Amino acid sequence: MRWVWVALLLAAATGLGLVLEGHVHLISQAMLYVLVVVIAAYRLSAQESVVCAVFAVIALNFFFIPPRWTFEVDNREHLIALGVMLIVALVISRLATGLRRETDTARLNEWRARQLQTLAGELAVAASAQEVQRLGQAALDAAFSGPNLLLLADAHGEPVAAIELVPMMRDGLRSCIKERAVLGPGTGRWPGLDAWYLPLASDGAACVRPARADDEGGREHAQALCALLAQALVRLRLGQAMHAAQHEADRQQMQSTFLAAISHDLRTPLAAIVAAASSLQTQRERLDAAAQARLLQGIVNEADYLSSMSDNTLQLLRLSEPGQTLQLNWESLEEIVGAVLARVRQHDPARRIRSQVPEGLPLLRADAVLLAQLLSNLLDNALKYSEGEVELVVARQGELLELCVHDRGPGIPEAEREAVFQPYVRGDRSGRRGTGLGLAVCRAIARAHGAQLLLRAREGGGSSFCLRLPIEAQPDTPESVA
Repeated sequence: MRWVWVALLLAAATGLGLVLEGHVHLISQAMLYVLVVVIAAYRLSAQESVVCAVFAVIALNFFFIPPRWTFEVDNREHLIALGVMLIVALVISRLATGLRRETDTARLNEWRARQLQTLAGELAVAASAQEVQRLGQAALDAAFSGPNLLLLADAHGEPVAAIELVPMMRDGLRSCIKERAVLGPGTGRWPGLDAWYLPLASDGAACVRPARADDEGGREHAQALCALLAQALVRLRLGQAMHAAQHEADRQQMQSTFLAAISHDLRTPLAAIVAAASSLQTQRERLDAAAQARLLQGIVNEADYLSSMSDNTLQLLRLSEPGQTLQLNWESLEEIVGAVLARVRQHDPARRIRSQVPEGLPLLRADAVLLAQLLSNLLDNALKYSEGEVELVVARQGELLELCVHDRGPGIPEAEREAVFQPYVRGDRSGRRGTGLGLAVCRAIARAHGAQLLLRAREGGGSSFCLRLPIEAQPDTPESVA
């Protein structure tokens, strides 16, 4: 098709020269052919532009140089002019071809630079090695006609492929990963290969085609792409290691904090238990019944405090461990609330708790022991830090079950409402004893169930702690199947 353009350009110059004959000089007719040579040199290949230059001189001689319609030249000046024109045409063709080549190279380099910039931005937000692999494969396919292949390596440095690799490709990828060097034409390593094999550090390798030994720019661009991919994989690996190290440091810090707090908080109740038990053991005959009952009740109270503190501490440690899974079963919230109320009311002789639990509530996928501990902590706090009635209200709100504990205590300032859910932070300033673990355990239990535990100020004074549990699709029951 391009040779047709050469013929059309020469025909156009010849036809225009014949039309203008008698109106212009021979030099102007020669310039038409020079113009054609420039156009051909800019738009066509080097070989085609050279052919166009040669045939332009031949056409000028045949159609316009006397004697016309022959290839003879009877005038020395005309012969020199044709020779000079041929040289000028060839030089113009060469210069224009070189300029076009440089223009194409500049455009290609600009496109490659934009591709590297775009890929760097995409890799900066990549969250997994598989996403890096997908982005890298797309970048290689856009830059090279292929077929290209980008594979990640396993822990043993072996390329992981979803398809069966031919032996030469498998060996090339394996050696590329092991040696961390570029293999293929023009690299001095395995020059007989039909592709470039480029390493992604120790995380994988890429196979890129076409691979020509003289295409140094293409090989450098492929190396730049693979370098970006390798950096992204290293960043992900380092990020995971840093996250694991930070999590381990946080866990160690939390355990140290727990141990320090427990060692401090255990002393007072243990000392009280030991003192009361020692008094009963050594002075029982001299103590009246009321004094003995008071000492026994003190032992029970201190033991309950120790039990509660131990349960909260161990539960918080367990829920803080990575990868913890709950034993979820279909549970009735009415039964959980009833069991908790029966236990808590043993320590509430004034019967201050008022409950509102409607019938027919949907079942919940939950750990009944954990939910019971959460509700017990909320009710114990409400009874401890308030004097009036404590309301326990359960209601369905759309696709949520809301369980709220309302009290008429002093309330918690808005600036401290999130802090009270942190371990060993207490919102009470009355001097009452407490470890500050109860609400932290409640928040951890709520999050483990995919729920929210919110603290709001209550109108008229006091606080409201509301647990919002998601309602899942209900299981089939014998009644529903019937």
